[in-house]
Amino acid sequence: MADTSVTLNGIKLDTPVIAASGTFGYGYEFAELYDIDVLGSFSFKGTTLNPRFGNPTPRIAECDSGMINAVGLQNPGVDSVIAEELPKLLRVFHKPVVANVSGFSVEEYARTCEKLDAIEQIGWIEVNVSCPNVHGGGMAFGTQPEQAAAVTRAVKTVTRKPVWIKLSPNVTDIVTIARACEDAGADGLSLINTMLGMRVDLRTKKPIIANKMGGYSGPGIRPVAQRMVYQVYEAVSIPLIGMGGIASAEDVIEMMLCGASAVQVGTANLIDPYACQRIIADLPGVMNKYGIDNLKTITGGAHCG
Repeated sequence: MADTSVTLNGIKLDTPVIAASGTFGYGYEFAELYDIDVLGSFSFKGTTLNPRFGNPTPRIAECDSGMINAVGLQNPGVDSVIAEELPKLLRVFHKPVVANVSGFSVEEYARTCEKLDAIEQIGWIEVNVSCPNVHGGGMAFGTQPEQAAAVTRAVKTVTRKPVWIKLSPNVTDIVTIARACEDAGADGLSLINTMLGMRVDLRTKKPIIANKMGGYSGPGIRPVAQRMVYQVYEAVSIPLIGMGGIASAEDVIEMMLCGASAVQVGTANLIDPYACQRIIADLPGVMNKYGIDNLKTITGGAHCG
């Protein structure tokens, strides 16, 4: 029988499939469609210290092989997440959840993470230093090794839970940034976040998105994501959570062969709300097809020989 379980920072997951932040809300909306306990985990909506309304509309633009979004980290703020969202989630999801955190200063990242660290149902903290959709924060911390390391050190000082740093593909050398985060104490790395892109409306001759640019995601970025996971796997010793255009069980296995210990599914959830459920159901059959008995054994397999 195919063993789909994996372990991340000492926590066992029944499947490596994790729903990505920004595509799964706080979980309970999807729980109305299917039993979300089938997930390995999910990363809840990006959370900041204070409430954020987000960017002006329009925020979404469809593309070939994906989409561009510039939502701008709309969320009710960490105190409301803890007081209102997480208790509702606890009724429908009974596994450790991933807390995704964004900020606009090193101190803000640390304060938000410290609050979330106290919550029992949170298994990991995913620190987003790579959001391309906001000004004055997000990706600004993820494009320089020193800045990414500073955020990592500050968060690790105030947390006991495993900390993943979510990296940006919008850099020249992702390996240097990955190493800086590992050296600063990161327990894992999530990669990649969206790529910066834009579209123009031919009728108005203006950018479709009010923010002009936004994060491009979907199947079109998967080859880039796999290349970066492959490169970073050879450079660090901490686990990698691979993401970027994953939409099938075959995609999961390919990403794990590149070096991921688990994967996140993002844009596919916005196209098909049953995407994660389908991928998880398909995994054993695809494993059998390719002679894989245990998923834990294939991480980094593409580096052998």
